[in-house]
Amino acid sequence: MAESPVREIRIITDDSGNPRYVNRLLVATPTTGLVRMEWVAARYGQIIPTNWSQVSMNQWLNGYLPIRYQVADAQNLIVKAAVEGDFEWLLLIEHDTMPPHDAFVRFNEYMQKAEIPVVSGLYFTKSKPSEPLVYRGRGTSYYGDWHMGDLVWCDGVPTGMLLIHCAILRAMWEESEEYQVGRQLTRKVFETPRHQWWDPVEAEFYSLAGTSDLHWCTRVMKDGFFAKAGWKDYQDKQHPFLVDTNIFCRHIDTDGVQYPSNEEIALWKMEEEQDG
Repeated sequence: MAESPVREIRIITDDSGNPRYVNRLLVATPTTGLVRMEWVAARYGQIIPTNWSQVSMNQWLNGYLPIRYQVADAQNLIVKAAVEGDFEWLLLIEHDTMPPHDAFVRFNEYMQKAEIPVVSGLYFTKSKPSEPLVYRGRGTSYYGDWHMGDLVWCDGVPTGMLLIHCAILRAMWEESEEYQVGRQLTRKVFETPRHQWWDPVEAEFYSLAGTSDLHWCTRVMKDGFFAKAGWKDYQDKQHPFLVDTNIFCRHIDTDGVQYPSNEEIALWKMEEEQDG
């Protein structure tokens, strides 16, 4: 009986060496570790654009979830991961902000065009009545002269659903103070303002407190980081941050209550119809 011929089997792996296959977008969620099932369904039930999914050939989507840190500290660990990983974009999705099912599709359009460096989804405060987190100016309450579906330019946006071009973060990283969070060294790209001081001239005691998101927006504008990051056309804009109200997110608390309420949404729609 003749022996079967031996065939040589070769497996060839060809790596292009292009880091953009995995480093296009970092999706990051600062969290306490406790999330609602509704949030999980909204976050992981996203429509995924073609050539985007982790199971496709080009793995463009990485995830990073710092747990049980203060908000600004978690954000700075996220920035560290984005900078060291040489990512092109960072998408922040906070653990109580529920994106609409087509959020990734809409953000992908902004990433493809690469014409706007910072884009926020729309969401509202966890309060009754619920107020939109859309700001023009400081100390002027929210900005409300818009309708659902509008693209609204602002000078202050929240970080609950925020797409940022990493060139801005890298420029800020280079000029930010180094500090330690737990066992890791990072830098204060984000900072929660909380200062107290005595003014001997005025004989007055002053305190300053705020949120890391508005403080970050102010720093980007004031310290020229649009220009330093190569987005010079945005440096002199009065309202350089975009809120796309089509990316309408629901805010959810630990009891499952969502904001704004359905009654508030119905009221806004009725008022918009009356306005024509």
